[in-house]
Amino acid sequence: MHIEFRHLRTIRAIHQAGGLARAAELLHITQSALSHQIKGLEDQAGVELFVRRSKPMKLSAAGHRLLRVAERVLPEIEALEAEFSGVREGSAGRLHIAIECHACFEWLFPVLEQFRKPWGDVDVDIRPGLAFDALPALQKEEVDLVISSDPESLPGIVFKPLFDYEPVLLAPQGHWMAEKPYVVAEDFREETLITYPVDRSRLDVFTELLTPAKVEPNAVRQVELTAVILMLVASGRGVAVLPDWVLRELRKSDDYAVRPLTENGVTKRLYAAIREEDATKPYMAHLIRLAREIPVRLQRQAREVETL
Repeated sequence: MHIEFRHLRTIRAIHQAGGLARAAELLHITQSALSHQIKGLEDQAGVELFVRRSKPMKLSAAGHRLLRVAERVLPEIEALEAEFSGVREGSAGRLHIAIECHACFEWLFPVLEQFRKPWGDVDVDIRPGLAFDALPALQKEEVDLVISSDPESLPGIVFKPLFDYEPVLLAPQGHWMAEKPYVVAEDFREETLITYPVDRSRLDVFTELLTPAKVEPNAVRQVELTAVILMLVASGRGVAVLPDWVLRELRKSDDYAVRPLTENGVTKRLYAAIREEDATKPYMAHLIRLAREIPVRLQRQAREVETL
């Protein structure tokens, strides 16, 4: 017996309409074509699916059995068709994000909060566990967007610039480094440096300051959470270098001192890495626009607070 989706739709339509004429209208076919379809299905099944002499037209016991299958299967098929239609139109899809910087959560969550309102049919997920292999995962379509400050030349991958940020020193108030207008690499030689637990090649304080100067801190303490880094610095357990967006709430705090790295400061740029074929998807373009606008707005608000 070979049952097609059109057979299931036919059984459901006749049951709902109570007759061939109305069912044919619902299915957008002629009544004659519908009759032939029913006869062919009954021939395959070897049983009658309808009680012919009843009005309105009723299903037989075998017909009711097939109707139960139709009512279970067809809603799933219709939901899948709607999902695929949304993907084609750019209103639905998958957006799994890998993050190469721990501190990015500080601005990413406000971005995603704005994003979810118009794009409720996009499946959004954050995959922090892929941080060390994020770009290979992007190429293999395991994730759809990677937040990174280190653009690379990779086939099929484009890096969209998001915004510039400044890595800055965070020290406890009263610390000797807080007395300086800015800090240099040599200042870290006798200090405990508190960092995220990632390779030095992904930490701005090393790539932009310490490694070029061949300076090694007295000790490096790795901590997973930003909130714990802040607590340890406030307790005088060490100093840290964090992106300025993390510290926007702390510049007026009595517990911390924030200072630039070097006399001219250090500027870095954050990027969104995506596959080339995803660049034209409407929801991807909207997310990238929000990721450019919202962090800059937060930075501007922080500067305004600082000048009060």
